Amino acid sequence: MRISMLGAFQVELNGKSDFTPDPPKERTVLALIALHANRVVSIDTIIGEIWGDGPPRTSVATARTYIYHLRKIFIERLGPAGVDLLATKTHGYLLRLADDMVDANIFCDLVAKGRQLLGDDQPEDAAITLREALDMWRGPALGNVPLGQTLSAYATFLEEERRSAKELRIMADMRLGRHRELISEIRSLVVEDPVNEWLSAQLMITLSRCGRRGEALGVYADLRSQLATQLGLDPSRDLQRLHHQVLVADQQPVLFS
Repeated sequence: MRISMLGAFQVELNGKSDFTPDPPKERTVLALIALHANRVVSIDTIIGEIWGDGPPRTSVATARTYIYHLRKIFIERLGPAGVDLLATKTHGYLLRLADDMVDANIFCDLVAKGRQLLGDDQPEDAAITLREALDMWRGPALGNVPLGQTLSAYATFLEEERRSAKELRIMADMRLGRHRELISEIRSLVVEDPVNEWLSAQLMITLSRCGRRGEALGVYADLRSQLATQLGLDPSRDLQRLHHQVLVADQQPVLFS
């Protein structure tokens, strides 16, 4: 069994058969118990995820029906191996899954490994590892699942880890001197997030190190304008210092961490 959360929620059985529940609430239940794999998920937690603070009077029976449908499918598709996959416990339900059966777990492990490699001054291996992690994504986390409080928080966490992985990979590539190759990628990220000082700083550095000082200074001017318009702020002191370095033609402006 394989569960994908890095994009549309998908479930694969027997290495080839796609089993992703059609009813949206069943997808929510399965995603929730997969998130808490090998731990008991109470019926109250399931109800809260589906209906929030205003569950209907039939919520307990309906939630149990969703579990029944999921268990039935597991048994139909997996045979005897599916009997104990989704177990009923005293206070709820437990889905038995190995960690490597969920793509989000693999992704988080790769990001942690890439971060450690970069910290150990192994940028080449870090860049490879982080690219592998980022290549796992197929769209917004849990993109086809109605999200309650728990799943919404987890989807936000995964998106933040994705953002962190991108930044770490950019840092690794910059340490490897791949400034020219990074320009178009970082520029597109700046367009998506025009008040992100870190991204604008990386773009300024890459442009400056490629002999494109005028464009680097233009990036600073654009950021200053966006910060003033959107947030009423000036660029940080670190960014102002970087701007000065570019302005006086420092050929190796410091990395903005």
